[in-house]
Amino acid sequence: MHGKPQTLPKIKPIQIGAVTLESPVILAPMAGVSDLPFRRAVKKFGAGMVTSEMIASQAMIRECRKTMQMVLRTDEEGIMSVQIAGCEPEVMAEAAKLNEDKGADIIDINFGCPVKKVVNGHAGSALMRDEIHAARILESVVRAVKIPVTLKMRLGWNNENKNAPRLAKIAEDCGVRMVTVHGRTRSQMYEGHADWVFIRNVRDAIKIPLIANGDIRELADADKALELSGADGIMIGRGSCGRPWFLRQAMDYLKNGVVTPAPSLECQLMTLLEHFDAMLAHYGEQAGLHIARKHIGWYSKGLVRSAEFRAAVNATDDAKKTRALIENFYKPLMEQTI
Repeated sequence: MHGKPQTLPKIKPIQIGAVTLESPVILAPMAGVSDLPFRRAVKKFGAGMVTSEMIASQAMIRECRKTMQMVLRTDEEGIMSVQIAGCEPEVMAEAAKLNEDKGADIIDINFGCPVKKVVNGHAGSALMRDEIHAARILESVVRAVKIPVTLKMRLGWNNENKNAPRLAKIAEDCGVRMVTVHGRTRSQMYEGHADWVFIRNVRDAIKIPLIANGDIRELADADKALELSGADGIMIGRGSCGRPWFLRQAMDYLKNGVVTPAPSLECQLMTLLEHFDAMLAHYGEQAGLHIARKHIGWYSKGLVRSAEFRAAVNATDDAKKTRALIENFYKPLMEQTI
């Protein structure tokens, strides 16, 4: 059943330089998740824009095989943003130019990653502690490319240093065309709850488009994040894991007030099998199978006997057997719904 339509849409098209996002519901950059197979699965259902995994700028310049695989794209992905990370302005600029040459529509700069390895390299959210150096990076990347540059960051380093509004204004002055804010500080990592209310301080500081991110797992979350933050759109990360259709549901709800039901189990099975095959093709059978296990777990979460199913999948090192396990798990469930 469809929900009652809202009177007015909660989101409208936004302009990011020369790029128009008709529906600003964006797939977040997620390390080890938002690769080409997953982005294609999401885009099949619909998304305003998809974003690559975070790319280390040094590795990009060295053209490491693994890194180059992370920025592969297809036309069916539509508008795609490539996120780069690093701490050296010249290196970041060169990485941005390389990605522009390879067809990226937008370059996104990472000032938000809280992972220790990244922060210890003075990249990611560590850059929020040095606004002068952060500005050098922003200016260097904006000058290096003709395509729009955006920024993703957190609220600040910790509760005592929530400088996202100030840094967002610096970014706007440097020529950045959109800012995304994850509603946590670096010290929170992924604990606690995203503070959508504080993001409104960023809205008050800048005139360029603002995107709210963090803890958007249900339609009500999307609605509330927009309302409390005053943002122009939302970015969905973990809420899409195992549910590549969730961005489409959020788009429909925020634009038209329509509650689009989740796909049938038959459609979910087809989506999972297509995604599974795409991972094997992209990474090779053994590496693809290893990566696929977490996705299979996410897809099957909450279904009857899913724990036993996941244990069986994790114990299997054969792709054909894993595919058979998937089919044999879903088919009885599908028969029960007929």
